Amino acid sequence: MDNIRGSAWMVLAMLGFAIEDTLLKTATAAVPVGQTLMLFGAGGTFGFLLLTWRRGERAFASEALKATLFTRAIFEITGRLFFLLSLALNTLSSTSAILQATPIAVTLGAAVLFGERVSWQRWLAILIGFVGVLMIIQPSSEAFQVTSILAIIGMIGFAGRDLATRAAPPALSNMQLGVYGFGVLIPTGALYAFWTGGFVWPDLYSGLSIAAGTLVGIGAYYSLTVAMRTGMVSVVTPFRYSRLLFGLLLGFIIFDESVDAMTLAGSAIIVVSGLYILMGNSPRKAAATKEATERA
Repeated sequence: MDNIRGSAWMVLAMLGFAIEDTLLKTATAAVPVGQTLMLFGAGGTFGFLLLTWRRGERAFASEALKATLFTRAIFEITGRLFFLLSLALNTLSSTSAILQATPIAVTLGAAVLFGERVSWQRWLAILIGFVGVLMIIQPSSEAFQVTSILAIIGMIGFAGRDLATRAAPPALSNMQLGVYGFGVLIPTGALYAFWTGGFVWPDLYSGLSIAAGTLVGIGAYYSLTVAMRTGMVSVVTPFRYSRLLFGLLLGFIIFDESVDAMTLAGSAIIVVSGLYILMGNSPRKAAATKEATERA
């Protein structure tokens, strides 16, 4: 029963993140990317501050000054900024599809940085997964979009953030990490906005889109935390890929996006490769992953 509830929470979280992506993409049509990132970061920081205080925790702890947290902040900035740029300049469908390679990149990074043992079958799955990414961006065809590179950089940033989170001090809670993760987006967005031409006064629709995206994003983050603490990691985690389905559907419904056969095939390869890697974890490794995720 816990696995069913955990899986439901995971699907809800992925739906929330897909809606967040849609709302932020909508906002960037009228509000500069840097300003959108700044406002999104401010809203998220305030939301997680409230959640932190509600739990009776300090918003800022001495452990936040550890080098690991600075590394995490750099990857958080990279992931958020380039992912938002990709949402603004590329299709939601393509950006969502490329993002699904994050678990594959995390597995690769864990093997290289943390010395985790990876079987040759999983190495093959990693390689095949990145072939799927190449199929989506189609670098050698006329369909290639340079903006797809932004999504890849964003995906690498998120993978680095997840790896850094695993090494974060255990004393820091999910809510505290949420405060730090969103907090660094405020100066990042402001600096990027100044660099790219300044600020505009958001219209009502754009302002509501950013506010709604922030609220939905906080709710999705909470749902993700509940999911990872409710069911077995090996059962719940594969439902992360439902975000791709939601992204494709919202891209079609909201932005009238079409998806070609190569993108669909590449997405399927990424999902199958990622599922193989996730399902290949032993119970002991799954438990270790759950413990690390609970600190994320």
